Amino acid sequence: MTSEPPAKFFVNSGLVTSRTDIRHLLRPTLKQTVAYRYYRGRELVAHGMGWVERVVADEPETSTYFTPLAITINVDSFEHLEFETRTDQLIVYTLVQGDERVVVEFVPSAPAEHSAAESIQQPGSHSGDFVQMELLGLDGTEE
Repeated sequence: MTSEPPAKFFVNSGLVTSRTDIRHLLRPTLKQTVAYRYYRGRELVAHGMGWVERVVADEPETSTYFTPLAITINVDSFEHLEFETRTDQLIVYTLVQGDERVVVEFVPSAPAEHSAAESIQQPGSHSGDFVQMELLGLDGTEE
């Protein structure tokens, strides 16, 4: 018998503390438009939609930020990640640090009843569809 505990096992939901697992779980959000909600305690402080440019770990010089144009997530900014699968099979991610948390979820291409992103209006979006953007460098190439 080994003295090391077995790896954790998750199916459709869980609470993850491993930086490696958090990074892998967030990988599907890369180059996607997501809705985000930032809470301090129970108070909703900010919300919006943005394009996930990067998910990093072991980069202490890289901050986590959420803006309507760009999102970068440094997994080292958070204590843990909670995730659950919605009934439409999309995942909701909750990044937690102390009493602060950021809820990140995919934006469905068609309006869904009672969707958390439903009340967020993205410029240029006249229906429930979302706007997807790619940002190019100054020389016109992707960075």
